[in-house]
Amino acid sequence: MKKIKNITKLSLLAVVISISSCSDFLNVNKDPNRVTGDNVTPDLIFTQAENAVGRRQATRFVFLNNWMGYWGRSGTFIVEQEETTYKIANTFPENNWDQAYDFLMDLNQVKIKALAANDSVLAGASMVLSVKLWQETVDMFGAVPYSKAFDVTNPTPKYDKAADIYADLLVQLDKAVSYLHKTPSSIFANTDIIFGRGGSAANAIEMWNKMANTIRLRILLRQSKLLTSIPTAEIAKITANGGCLGVGEDVSVNPGYSNQTYKQNPFYESFGLTPSGAAASTNNTPNNYFVKIILGSTDPRLTQFFQSPIAGTDYGAQNGNKTPNGAVIVGSGMGPGLLQSASSDQFILPAFESLFFQAEATARGWLPGGDAAAQSLFNSAIAESFRWLNVPDAANAAATYETSVNTANWANSGTSVSDKAKFIAFQKYISMCGIDAVEAWSDLRRGVLVLPSGYISNNPTAAASLPNVLTYPQSEFTTNSSNIPTPTRSTTTIFTEKLFWQP
Repeated sequence: MKKIKNITKLSLLAVVISISSCSDFLNVNKDPNRVTGDNVTPDLIFTQAENAVGRRQATRFVFLNNWMGYWGRSGTFIVEQEETTYKIANTFPENNWDQAYDFLMDLNQVKIKALAANDSVLAGASMVLSVKLWQETVDMFGAVPYSKAFDVTNPTPKYDKAADIYADLLVQLDKAVSYLHKTPSSIFANTDIIFGRGGSAANAIEMWNKMANTIRLRILLRQSKLLTSIPTAEIAKITANGGCLGVGEDVSVNPGYSNQTYKQNPFYESFGLTPSGAAASTNNTPNNYFVKIILGSTDPRLTQFFQSPIAGTDYGAQNGNKTPNGAVIVGSGMGPGLLQSASSDQFILPAFESLFFQAEATARGWLPGGDAAAQSLFNSAIAESFRWLNVPDAANAAATYETSVNTANWANSGTSVSDKAKFIAFQKYISMCGIDAVEAWSDLRRGVLVLPSGYISNNPTAAASLPNVLTYPQSEFTTNSSNIPTPTRSTTTIFTEKLFWQP
C-alpha cells in the first residue's frame, strides 16, 4: 500500500533526527512557515480533502463511463485493449486504488486531529465523506484493507470482508451523526467548501446530516437482494435525522475555481476547454449506444450531455475505434450541461441521485407513502436531472418527458417491486451519464438495471459481459501479497467472482 512509502520516509526522518540531535539542541532557530504535524490543522486537511473528493468524482471513472455505454473513444488514439476487452491486469486499477487510499488517509487524519481538538462536527463531516469513499472502493474491489488500513505500525494490513466493511460503515455513520449534533467550531462554515462556504454553520450541519442519511440509504439499497425484511431500524435513523437530500440539495464543492491554469473546475479542466480556449481532451466522446438507443431524439438532455451537432462513436468498434474501412470516427465532446463553466461547482452527489434512491426505497415499502409517493419522488428526480443539466424551460420539459416517453411514464412502471425498481434504475442510469458511473455499474451488478443490448464493447476479443470486480493493483502484490484474498483474482475470475450483495 502507498502508506508503506510514507512509513519509509518517516523512518529515514527519524534516523536523520537522531544523528543531528546534538547540533539541533544548540539550534534555537525555528522556521514558523515549515509544515509539521503540529501546524497542519484538521480544517486545512479537510478543505483540500473535500476538493480532492470532487476531483476524483470528475476524473477517475472514465473507464466506467465507457463500460456503461455513456462515452466512447474518439479513434484518434491507440485502442486501450484492457479497457475495451474488460480483461484487466493488475496495473489497470493502480491509480484508482492509490488515490482512494490517499484521500481516505487524509480524511482519517481530519477525524483524529479534529477529535483531539474537540471539533466533533468537523470529525463527523470527514467521516461522512470517508463512508462514501469506502463504499465505492468496496463496490469496485470487494474485500480491501479497512480496519488496519491506517495503522502506521502495521505496513501489511489485513483485508476485511466486504460484508463486514459494509456493516461497519453503518456504525461509522452512527458515530458521524452523533458528532454532527455537537457544537461546531467558530471556523467550521468557512472551512467547509461543500456546504459551508461562509454561510450558516447550522445549515451546513443540516446538509451534512442529510448527506449521511443519503449514503446510509445507498448502503441499504445496495443490499436489497439480501434483505429478507424492511431494514426498519436503519430507516428510522434516517427519518429521525431529517431525511435524505431533497430537491435542490446538491452535494458539490468549490474552493474558488476560475478560468486559470490549475484553478478550473476539475471536470471542465479535463473535458472542457483550457484557459486559452483549446480542447482539454479529444479522446472522450459520446457513445452511439447512449446517444441513439438510450436518449434518441426525444430526450432534451441529449444536447446538454453532449455538444451539438452530436457525432457519437461506437466504443471499441471493429479494428479498434475505427470503422471497418479504416476511417477514424470523430465525435463531439461533453455538452454544456456537464461542463457548465470553468468556475462552476464540482459535482459530488447531485440531488437527483438522492431522489432516485428515495423513489426505490419507497417502492420497496421502506419509506412511507406507497405508490403515489414513489411516483412523486421518481418524477422529482427526473425534473432535478433536467434542472441540474440546465435544460431550457426545465420544469415543463421534464413534465412533458414524463408523460410522453414510455420509460419515464410511471403508468408503465409495472405492479411488482422488482418491476418498479428496474423502472426507476433505468431513468437513474440516464441521469448519471458522466456523473456517477460507479452507481450505474453497481445497479447493473445488483440486477435492478436492465439495459438494451449494445453497450458491450465491439472489440473482437472483448468478454461477453462487464467484470463484477476489479483486479487488485500490482502494488498490493508487491507490498502486501500475504494478505490478498485467495484464490488470487485474475483476468478471468473477475467475471465469476461476485460481491456479497450481488444476486
